[in-house]
Amino acid sequence: MNKSASIYYAACLSSLSFSAFTTASVLESTDVGFSGYLKADAIVSDYSDGTLGSGNVGRDFYIPGLTPVGGVKENAQFDAHIRQSRFRFTTNTALSSGDKLVGVLEFDFQTTPDGNERVSNSYEPRIRHAYIQYNNWLIGQTWSTFQDVKALPETLDFIGATDGTIFGRQTMVRYSNKGFAIALENPESTITPFGGGARIVSDDSTVPDLAASYTMKQDWGYVQVSGLLRELSYVDQQNGADIDTSTASYGISLTGKVMLGQDDIRFMLNSGKGLGRYIGLNTVNGAVLDSNNKLQTIDVTGIAVAYRHLWNEQWRSNLTYSALDADNDVSLTGVNTTQKTSSVRLNLLYSPTKELTFGGEYSKATRELESGADGDMDRLQFSAMYSF
Repeated sequence: MNKSASIYYAACLSSLSFSAFTTASVLESTDVGFSGYLKADAIVSDYSDGTLGSGNVGRDFYIPGLTPVGGVKENAQFDAHIRQSRFRFTTNTALSSGDKLVGVLEFDFQTTPDGNERVSNSYEPRIRHAYIQYNNWLIGQTWSTFQDVKALPETLDFIGATDGTIFGRQTMVRYSNKGFAIALENPESTITPFGGGARIVSDDSTVPDLAASYTMKQDWGYVQVSGLLRELSYVDQQNGADIDTSTASYGISLTGKVMLGQDDIRFMLNSGKGLGRYIGLNTVNGAVLDSNNKLQTIDVTGIAVAYRHLWNEQWRSNLTYSALDADNDVSLTGVNTTQKTSSVRLNLLYSPTKELTFGGEYSKATRELESGADGDMDRLQFSAMYSF
């Protein structure tokens, strides 16, 4: 081996040794966790006014805006899937400064486009959460600061009290201190064309959504107040269109849980102008275009209440009611837009151990259009879940 080759070989060994030392040092100060659950669901759905086709996401879990209205009744539909199963990776790194750095990456299989029930049921994973947390700061994708996950009821359905619930995950920068949190979050606008029609999804906002919350904890439970301020915007200058419009949107949310011995009551009251995608899984759009191509916000109010009763250490039940009401200007939206939805559900859950849960749940949902036409859904769901 010549002198140049020897020097190069020694440099490579030195680099590899340093890299291995650095990796080992990081691993020694980082704890890695893995958690999640495996869940199998069997669902029978019966619609009064139409049907949902094979592969429709509304057959996997309740989406208020998808309850059929105005169609012809067909037979009940049976579905079985494991799409709610999820897995979560968590890292906790002890820094030399004494601070901690947390990383979270979580997946499930809901709402992905590929996969079917014909042969292999091969559903793709999707990212739910991906964020880093350093001291009081969080950067990445997780639950909106405008949402209160703690107030969600325990249901077999993916969300349960969906109609009146604030629900969304998105990328943000959030600062938290004790019970207070404030964040800048990714914006997006959903708009109804003038006279009604297919939803317009606009990503033309120039500023992020601003969300804040404050949680007050007491011996009897807690109460959380949240606020949202954002810009709805739509620009279309293509193919002769001349649309460049924006308007302010805001909302307020009051949520909480009241303990009644071992039982509890969970509640949500959400209201605002142009809440759109933030409430009821975007059953109602945030705004509608008027005849001058200007945005007019749509007022909406949602409620949810749930009572959880423990029969004993292994058996429990949840009774849940949720509703959404929109104040549409039908001269702009037309009469075929959703005016209100509601759902009620009752379940019985059995956990022989804390890691394993079996359950059955009955739910009934109603959707009504501004025209007065309505449709109902009756659903029976059975689940088995192993948490780890």
